[in-house]
Amino acid sequence: MEASLARATMLKPFIRKLKRVLLLSASRGGGVSEIRFDEEMEAAKMVPGDVKKGHFAVTATKGEEPKRFIVELYHLTDPAFLSLLEQAEEEYGLQQEGVLAVPCRPEEIQKILENRRMRRASTEW
Repeated sequence: MEASLARATMLKPFIRKLKRVLLLSASRGGGVSEIRFDEEMEAAKMVPGDVKKGHFAVTATKGEEPKRFIVELYHLTDPAFLSLLEQAEEEYGLQQEGVLAVPCRPEEIQKILENRRMRRASTEW
């Protein structure tokens, strides 16, 4: 339930933007607004080639140099990862675009990812 709530919270900014674009398009009767809407939707679909389906990009921003991770969606149910997302919301807000910035050291994300992989591997045996 908490994971669903977290995902819904993360989607709210996108849904608000989509509603604004749709309302703008309807109020102007289409035309130029439809073109802008199509361009915005195409831009939203553009994902870097290393981010496969079912994954998203996260950057750990603390430490000497930011480090980017490609994370599987199932990590959104991990309480430790959700805690990092809450920290990101507090520090950066919900209006982030592109790669999700998380205010932690790369080692923290790496540890969470490895722990989750180990737990998954142990349940597959």
